[in-house]
Amino acid sequence: MSTFRNPVGPQPRSVYWRRRLVVLLGVVAVIVLVVFLVSRPGSGEASSGIPNPSASPTQDAESAAEPEPEASVPPEDQPVEGADCDPANVVVEAITDKASYAPGEQPQLSFSITNTSVVSCTYNVGTTQQLFTVTSGADQYWSSEDCETGAVDAPILLEPNLAQSSEPIPWDRTRSSADTCDSDRPAAPGGGATFNLNVTVGAASPAVPTSFLLN
Repeated sequence: MSTFRNPVGPQPRSVYWRRRLVVLLGVVAVIVLVVFLVSRPGSGEASSGIPNPSASPTQDAESAAEPEPEASVPPEDQPVEGADCDPANVVVEAITDKASYAPGEQPQLSFSITNTSVVSCTYNVGTTQQLFTVTSGADQYWSSEDCETGAVDAPILLEPNLAQSSEPIPWDRTRSSADTCDSDRPAAPGGGATFNLNVTVGAASPAVPTSFLLN
């Protein structure tokens, strides 16, 4: 069956057809407008509130404007690996191989040195920096400087908190002086006499004296 009827009324038939045509065109225009509003860009799902994961032009500009991080520089008071040791961080210990010596037995004198900082550093432990003295009370009996020849420098790397020991040198139990290097020297007293070994190495604090007995 057709959707449209023949027009009926006092007016000519063409008038009624024109009226229907106008109404039909209006209905079509309304339908077209509704379809346009529904399907236009930005309507419906396209306007959802989900953020775009890609960076906006403003964000890109801000990121480009951010300065690159500068390389970190250690503070001036932070020790540098392998640099010269700070003498304040160097500890020297005086060492004898025994606490008591039999008559005629020569004490073997040495020292240990320790870097107490948190990084390794270099320190001169050569004979140019070493000083051994043997004392009894206020009396000095022997000094490694009195007849020393050919002193040399010996920089070594000191690891943190790792003690390193020197090669021992013998004390012949005599009283030394720079004037008696090639002559006989008087012997130090024995019979249980107490002596102290003192050691310094460069600018580090002197070692605490170590006591020993000569019998």
